[in-house]
Amino acid sequence: MTAVRTPVLPEERYGRSSDERADRKLKIVGSVLGVGLLALVGWFGYDYVAGQSVSGELIKFKRVSDTSVEVHLEVRKDRDAAGTCTLRSRSEDGAEVGRKDVRFEGPETRIDEVVTVRTTSSATSAELVGCTADAI
Repeated sequence: MTAVRTPVLPEERYGRSSDERADRKLKIVGSVLGVGLLALVGWFGYDYVAGQSVSGELIKFKRVSDTSVEVHLEVRKDRDAAGTCTLRSRSEDGAEVGRKDVRFEGPETRIDEVVTVRTTSSATSAELVGCTADAI
């Protein structure tokens, strides 16, 4: 059996094939779009991290009684920021049994506070729902 060979044409005489030109254009367009997407993701990531002037962390919690939970909350913020952190407590079956909004303001950049959350029944967990800064 004989192998069929495609003819090889001299490039200087006939120029590039249309497939080669299309491949080159696709590579350029793909590279430009890839760099644009990477820049967009970087911008959103930077804006998310740098744009948050308030962040909170629940250090630990302790059930004090059947109707209250003590939560150790740490808030980091900009010097001139003010806002609210929301805490919630859940029972063993996952139902919410307590919720509290903790307001903070002042020039401190780090606030370390123990907060008591009142509950409607016995709580088994406490969590930080989130912190939000006031609109300026």
